[in-house]
Amino acid sequence: MRSKTKIIVLHMKEVIYTTIFIILGIVLIFLLIYMFGPGRHQKNDSDQPKYKAGVYTSSIAFEGQTLDVQVVVDEDHINSVSFVNLNDTVATMYPLMQSSMDNISEQICKTQSTDNISYSEENQYTATMLLNAVEDALDKAIVSDE
Repeated sequence: MRSKTKIIVLHMKEVIYTTIFIILGIVLIFLLIYMFGPGRHQKNDSDQPKYKAGVYTSSIAFEGQTLDVQVVVDEDHINSVSFVNLNDTVATMYPLMQSSMDNISEQICKTQSTDNISYSEENQYTATMLLNAVEDALDKAIVSDE
């Protein structure tokens, strides 16, 4: 009778490193499932704020000019976002203003939110200024729970 016993020598350092890498791999998999898993980016209707139907404005003041941003909402939708008094002087001096507003307005009406609005780096300051004005107008429209 011949026995085929094999002796395996494991160094404790290798066992510890392997265990740590397996644990880190499992944690990474759970993290990826949590972040990008199904249903993660779906919004419930309860997540949407309720608005008091109407037309709300917010003003932007710069270099002696005042520009009003108008937001039209009904009880649970943002219907439109636009300028109220964009005069020729402002349109000429700031040519990205109207195109930025059109881009932002389209995205807000599509997503019904001011979160995750994309814009180019060329007009990031203009877009940020316009988004802040839209958010101010929407804050006036939100129905409080009181």
